[in-house]
Amino acid sequence: MNSYDLNDQRAVITGGARGMGLGIAELFLASGASVSLWDLSGEALATAARHLNAADRVDTQTVDVSDYGAVETATARARAAMGGIDILVNAAGIAGGNMPLDKYDLDLWNLTQKVNVNGIFHTCRAIVPIMKEGDYGRIVNVSSMAGKDGNPNASAYSVSKAAVIAMTKSLGKELATTGIRANVITPAVIETPMVKDVTDEQLTYMLSKIPMGRMGTVEEIARLSAWLCSRDCSYSTGAVFDISGGRATY
Repeated sequence: MNSYDLNDQRAVITGGARGMGLGIAELFLASGASVSLWDLSGEALATAARHLNAADRVDTQTVDVSDYGAVETATARARAAMGGIDILVNAAGIAGGNMPLDKYDLDLWNLTQKVNVNGIFHTCRAIVPIMKEGDYGRIVNVSSMAGKDGNPNASAYSVSKAAVIAMTKSLGKELATTGIRANVITPAVIETPMVKDVTDEQLTYMLSKIPMGRMGTVEEIARLSAWLCSRDCSYSTGAVFDISGGRATY
């Protein structure tokens, strides 16, 4: 896998203990960055830190991103541990449930919005002011093709990911005259543990929409994220980057 110039960059990666977040952390470390992995599971974070085997450049924070107070605390600790924050990758998220909208569980609907939408709002609200101090930063928010197309029986997830796209577009425009860039990626189905949270019927439906006929890989997500978080990504902000095996039509 190619590396990218992320030397001396300090990255917060939510959902960093597994799946896309962990894959992004691996490439960032190989590219010279330090990382602060945020996850709800302290046990998973400890396992991830051992796997990465770079103790001098890996910080871990057990945090519920849906809780703004917890995000503020984790931000302060990550900043102290790394000496600053230059990069934010929001990979934390949940799939929600698979059920028709008119039967959707109310608590599960609200939880999906709290994690997938409020979680990204919270981290951006806490970390953007730090980036503004140095007039530099890179933000990548992970949305989904479901946020563009809407997947049947996945309304909560689709709505939350559409909100992430709109939020990133707004933030990118707000920061356009600064040295901070904020962009969003919209993957199709990626081979991660989250795939286990959807039914076989739902997975078959999503794969049928992908001309390549396969799931994407964590490595492919990491490569796109690394470029978006590099200094070379200088003229794209508030933009949507599809990584969908040909599914995207707009």
